[in-house]
Amino acid sequence: MFNTMTVTKAAAALIGSLLFLMLVSWFASSLYHVGFSGHVAEGEEIPQAYRIPVEGGDDAAAEEVVEEGPDFATLLASADAAAGEKSFGKCKSCHKLDGADAVGPHLNGVVGRDVAAAEGYNYSDAMAAHEGAWTPEELNAFITNPKAHVPGTKMAFAGIKSAEERANLVAYLQTTN
Repeated sequence: MFNTMTVTKAAAALIGSLLFLMLVSWFASSLYHVGFSGHVAEGEEIPQAYRIPVEGGDDAAAEEVVEEGPDFATLLASADAAAGEKSFGKCKSCHKLDGADAVGPHLNGVVGRDVAAAEGYNYSDAMAAHEGAWTPEELNAFITNPKAHVPGTKMAFAGIKSAEERANLVAYLQTTN
């Protein structure tokens, strides 16, 4: 059936095909190179083939334009707690609403509660030093970007960018006393 010579021929055909494809690839990449191939010192900008001028200034000085919307109190007044319950799905992996702590402290009754006041939970030093109570406005600021609002917090959540979603979530948390 198969003898040594047949296996050797099959292996040579396979290896020869792979070698051929590798050589063709190297040759093609040397002919059709895309991108900058020169050397640039660290910190220098890579030279561009062309630049498109943009009105309003330099790309490095460009600022994000934030669209002003209604304030948080207005959003909270018209918030949907049922939609907030769906948004709470992002929080469920670390927080519970049954009074038991998980990775994070329990959140039932959090609106109006003092910061770092959940009995038995080991808060980070930064959160324990944070003064005040969890008012709807404070929760909004914290949920927007936890690490920026309380630098040093253990909370690894990136935050919720949508103001409406934050208002819905706070409205839901107000119902969980």
